[in-house]
Amino acid sequence: MTPALMAEAALLPFGDDAWASHATAARVLGVPIPALPGEHVTVVERRRRRSRRDVTCHLRKSGLVNEIAGARVSAPQQVFVELATQLTLVDLVIVGDHMVRNGLVDLQTLRRFCADASGPGAALARTAADHVRSGVDSPMETRLRLLIVLAGLPEPEVNLLVGDEVERRKYDLSYRRSKTILEYDGRQHVERIEQWEADLERREGIDDDQWRILVFVAKDIYKSPGRTLERIHRVLRLRGEPGVPATLSEAWRAHFPGWS
Repeated sequence: MTPALMAEAALLPFGDDAWASHATAARVLGVPIPALPGEHVTVVERRRRRSRRDVTCHLRKSGLVNEIAGARVSAPQQVFVELATQLTLVDLVIVGDHMVRNGLVDLQTLRRFCADASGPGAALARTAADHVRSGVDSPMETRLRLLIVLAGLPEPEVNLLVGDEVERRKYDLSYRRSKTILEYDGRQHVERIEQWEADLERREGIDDDQWRILVFVAKDIYKSPGRTLERIHRVLRLRGEPGVPATLSEAWRAHFPGWS
């Protein structure tokens, strides 16, 4: 059963004014969220509330509602704030990056909506919205960027084009002042030989221009985030990147509980 059909089924007992919200709306929109149990419905009148197994009913006087594949669902910017009651900071930024990248909402609209929001999740939504960026290609790129920022390092540019007038290549995260590039290499790259060969050629080309490229895989973020930060910190200091602190902040540890 599709997410839209699941949403329609959840809405049946709640009347025509109800809509799918929170994780249910997120699944209909196709945004990347962790597996979360149950469905979520929002109603505008207390008398419309119902007790249903596996359905959480929320009460709200009004809301921004769209219709997608026959289901009434919260608008993307509203979903973002709703999810702030269900997700961590990192997972919420991943949602925001995806929404902006895929045109579900523009960045300024998202931030304005979060600035005006109140109630549960509003503060976290505002913090997360400040970390959302345009043009991010994958959740793992978001994770790597947030690991860096939460450790107190300068924020890298997203998808910087590097090269000359003949050929310009795009890289995940970059520091143009110190000519340092950070690339996330996902499993799908290894599985696709053509993509893997293209990546090798791209990386060899950047070496010719005196850029330094650091490549990371999933375990560097999930299992050894501390060692990953030490590696980035060392290279940025050696290459003279402005604004690099002598010691890293410990704030990242609350969000990336890897082995080190």
